[in-house]
Amino acid sequence: MSKPDVAEVKAFLLQLQDEICHGLAQADGSGHFVEDSWRRDGGGGGRTRVLRHGAVIEQGGVNFSHVYGDAMPVSATAHRPELAGRKFEAMGVSLVIHPHNPYVPTSHANVRFFIAEQEGKEPIWWFGGGFDLTPCYPFAEDVQHWHQTAHDLCQPFGEDIYPEFKAWCDRYFFLKHRNETRGVGGLFFDDLNRWPFADCFAFMQAVGKGFLAAYLPIVERRKALAYHEREREFQLYRRGRYVEFNLVYDRGTLFGLQTGGRTESILMSMPPLARWEYDWQPEADSPEALLYRDYLAPREWI
Repeated sequence: MSKPDVAEVKAFLLQLQDEICHGLAQADGSGHFVEDSWRRDGGGGGRTRVLRHGAVIEQGGVNFSHVYGDAMPVSATAHRPELAGRKFEAMGVSLVIHPHNPYVPTSHANVRFFIAEQEGKEPIWWFGGGFDLTPCYPFAEDVQHWHQTAHDLCQPFGEDIYPEFKAWCDRYFFLKHRNETRGVGGLFFDDLNRWPFADCFAFMQAVGKGFLAAYLPIVERRKALAYHEREREFQLYRRGRYVEFNLVYDRGTLFGLQTGGRTESILMSMPPLARWEYDWQPEADSPEALLYRDYLAPREWI
């Protein structure tokens, strides 16, 4: 197995954060990201960048973190006992964008690298990540573009990669207590070390670089569409699902909190506003009902 180049991975992630922030700020047109650098008591730190009250982005965060320690949290070693007794490093870029306009989808992406080492033993390492789209008022052409971009970046790595990681995304971003997907999916992968290090790293890079190509054309098509209070209220209601998923199911949130990460940076994925309503149901044949009928269950898009 190829020896991991941890410094090269970190350099890429820092550059990726810069590129994504630049692309999103340009798309917004008026906002800019404010950086907050932080250190972790147990080792490591990061730089959190947040854009608030922009022309397009109500709130968005793009976070780089690099944390390390002498022992894994119990939650991790319970599922991966081979990690017990090893020191670890975890680094990644994660982002969530919550737009003002209900016609512009919320989007999430992350790419990450993990390595656990012990003297006299081979290191255990893997990559993970992906991106997913969460529209309130979806357009089929947007969802098809999103998945076509995901498909195309996977192609150099094998015909079976997009179907596998698309299906994994559908399973992962599923709210069991609601019996619905969080959105229309995309890609999700974890524990990626099936190829030599250089190839796994190249795939992670392709996913990270593919996010803007997938997302920005959708933003450009939808950011000027007129909306009213009805659409805004539904957007806030659907944001409640985002909160539910992140607090109940998201493994990254749990890992960050259990390893002593910076709480504000971990929870930057939360929307600035959200709402819940008891036993709400959409009107028959309404645009809101269309979301539930046609988009919140796994399906093939291309």
